[in-house]
Amino acid sequence: MSWRNNRIKAAIEGKNPMLIKELSGSYVVFGDVQFLPGYCVLLPKREVFSLNDLTMEERSAFLVDMSVVGDAILASTDAIRMNYDILGNTDAYLHAHVFPRYDWEEEQRKKMPVWLYDSSNWSNVETAYAEEKHGELRQKIADYLLNPSKE
Repeated sequence: MSWRNNRIKAAIEGKNPMLIKELSGSYVVFGDVQFLPGYCVLLPKREVFSLNDLTMEERSAFLVDMSVVGDAILASTDAIRMNYDILGNTDAYLHAHVFPRYDWEEEQRKKMPVWLYDSSNWSNVETAYAEEKHGELRQKIADYLLNPSKE
């Protein structure tokens, strides 16, 4: 079975190659595509369908982790803000998308959800994750998560 068939289980077992770091309430994985450089996904510590399936303690940890991942991306890129999405409409498991948004995006795009970008962005080989192209940024995010700012 491919790690893509069950990304959470693969993260738990240490077999998800996109894994950046295990946090208190989640696993942070680098996005399969990087048309917005630094895009990450947060996976829960156990397989659940939605945020509401977690205990209050688990929810709190997951949501705090989500904001810390945003801090890490902001500290590692020239993003101007972060977008956070928990949708669950396509993949039937809890996960949160953490998208950096950039000043260089087309003006009309800046005000729209990332999902309104052309769907080809999700399968474009030019922006697909590649260690030689994205490894340094991935490492910067990982380094921040090892020692997050306590401001």
